Amino acid sequence: MTTSSTPPGLARFNALEEHAARTALHEACAATAWVERLLAARPYATAEDLYATSDAATADLTADGLAEAMAGHPPIGRPRPGDPTSAREQRGMAGASEALKAEMLDLNLAYQDKFGHVFLICATGRTGEQMRDAVKERIGNSPEQEREIVRAELGKINRIRLARLVEEEA
Repeated sequence: MTTSSTPPGLARFNALEEHAARTALHEACAATAWVERLLAARPYATAEDLYATSDAATADLTADGLAEAMAGHPPIGRPRPGDPTSAREQRGMAGASEALKAEMLDLNLAYQDKFGHVFLICATGRTGEQMRDAVKERIGNSPEQEREIVRAELGKINRIRLARLVEEEA
């Protein structure tokens, strides 16, 4: 593989020292097993290779790995202060009415009580109402159904975050 055939952002990621690459990947997904798998497969020839490795690593996460990944995500409507990633991803809640924010808080708590973890959804491009409707729909799921939905949503989030990582300008 030559650097000239690799997109510049991906070439930068491939060239990062291991500690810096680990940190960048951990910011994308908090699951240690996912991070280790993506690190082990470097360098990547294409962004699609990176995404495919991410998809496989997400699919293979154990229950503990999935829990570790979810612990890295703040509740919908409450992005972590100073965290531009969660604020950007949850932009659809930023302009929501106080009533919708309060309803979402109640729904988040009910969901967390039932499933034992944060409500995880790929919030990018969704409105506050769409996120509220999704939690209302999903709260009726069995834990098994919800675990697979969460895994799929995590995969979408990971791809978006990896795309931002490898498409960023120098």
